[in-house]
Amino acid sequence: MPSVDDCQIITLPKVASDRGSLSFVEANGSIPFDIKRIYTTYDIPTDAVRGGHSHIEQHELVIAVNGSFEIELDDGKHKKTIFLRKAYEGLHIVPGMWRELKNFSSGSVVLVMASDVYKESDYIRDYELFRKNR
Repeated sequence: MPSVDDCQIITLPKVASDRGSLSFVEANGSIPFDIKRIYTTYDIPTDAVRGGHSHIEQHELVIAVNGSFEIELDDGKHKKTIFLRKAYEGLHIVPGMWRELKNFSSGSVVLVMASDVYKESDYIRDYELFRKNR
């Protein structure tokens, strides 16, 4: 079974200049999975809680491209909270991990790169069912 310690911060390449900074993700290099879907979440109220689910097979890389927020990870036995605030750092969330995103700063934008297209069958949305299957 995966553990909260299997979820790690990945520092993306960063190119800085007097015109600003650029970070990037490249296939077969920057992250440990192929990207099949990218989405953003924005206009998030500061008191909102997002996520509240687990994936059966999908990997994700979550980045705070603007603002900051916390991700609470839960493997069914242990919990760990990660604070994201840098556009060149992403949290790799492995399959089988319950997650909740919260404590958003004003103007936060969440970027998610996922290893698969949207499939409702890959989601576990009931926490008790998640715990039962651990």
